[in-house]
Order: sequence, then C-alpha cells, then structure tokens
Amino acid sequence: MAYDNFTILRSPAVPMPIENVDTDQIIPARFLKATERKGFGDNLFRDWRYNADGTPKKDFILNNPVYSGTILVAGRNFGSGSSREHAAWALYDYGFRCVISSFFADIFQNNSINIGILPAQVGPEFLDKIFRTMESDPHTELEINLPEQTITILATGDSESFEINSYKKNNLMNGYDDIDYLQAMKADIQSFAANSLY
Repeated sequence: MAYDNFTILRSPAVPMPIENVDTDQIIPARFLKATERKGFGDNLFRDWRYNADGTPKKDFILNNPVYSGTILVAGRNFGSGSSREHAAWALYDYGFRCVISSFFADIFQNNSINIGILPAQVGPEFLDKIFRTMESDPHTELEINLPEQTITILATGDSESFEINSYKKNNLMNGYDDIDYLQAMKADIQSFAANSLY
C-alpha cells in the first residue's frame, strides 16, 4: 500500500480560518529540493511557524499546544497557487490525514488524495459552525466517515455530507495510489489480455 487506508477518522482538529492559503505558504519554494516524501512536515507553514532565527512564533496555531489532531480545518480556497505536490507531502508528513475547507484548488485536491489525505469540502455555513464549536471547546472531536461521505461534529451531532470521485474514494479506502490500483487489477488485466482477440 502507498499509505494507510482511510475509512473513519475521529480526531480533534487544528483550526486555521485563513482564506486563500497558497502552496508557497504551505511549503515555501526553498524547501522543494528533496525528491522523497520525507521531512517536509518540519517546514510546513515554515514562514508562519518560525521566526528568522528558527524560534517558534507563539501566536501561530501549530505552535499552540491546546490544539492537536490529524484534521486541519482551513479557510476558503485552500491550496491555491502553484501545483507543487510537496504541499500535500508536507501536510501528510506533519501528520494531517484530512483537510476541511469550503473550497479547494483542484490540483491541490488531487495531489492530496493521491498521497492519502482527504480534502473534504463543505458549505461555508457548516465550516463556520465547526470553527465556532472549536472556539468554544478546542478539544472538539470531528468524525470523518469516508464510506458515508459525512463530517460530524461529535459534541453537537451536526453533520454534513461531502462529495468525492468514486475512483478516488476507493483508492483512499484501500490505501492505493494510482499504481497500486493498477497492480491490484493485475490478474484481471492479464486475464483480459489472454482472452482478447487481436
């Protein structure tokens, strides 16, 4: 498997109600030299997380010990800008397995799914409800149910559905990237080829 299979995720979340977060803010260009998916989490939101001398900025959400979890709740238009897949790598390497927003850039959305992060798009009203609930209780847990395609605020029971391509959904649930998917079909492909007339 390319990554852990995703079915139902229950976790507290990290709220970041900032709109138009682009991929250069997620992972600055100067950290793109590596070709493997390791170590990028150290530089996730680097310029927002750290001062020039490398000390953490106390007012940035990832440096606030009150918030934790494998879900990032982001403002509208998350992942805009350049198409670098390193942005998704950085989020995954840091430990996030789901990002919730009211709108995602298409390329970022696909890059995320391909490495095991679920980008779950909800309506702006429901997103605001999540932010308000987390403001009241930073330890609020969310449930992301991929088979049912729902997000639930466990403390209140409020829930909303999200859309996802059926092929991508299947891959996430099985921990497949595109190559894994083809390898899983190897026997069927060989059988079809052996019985096909040329």
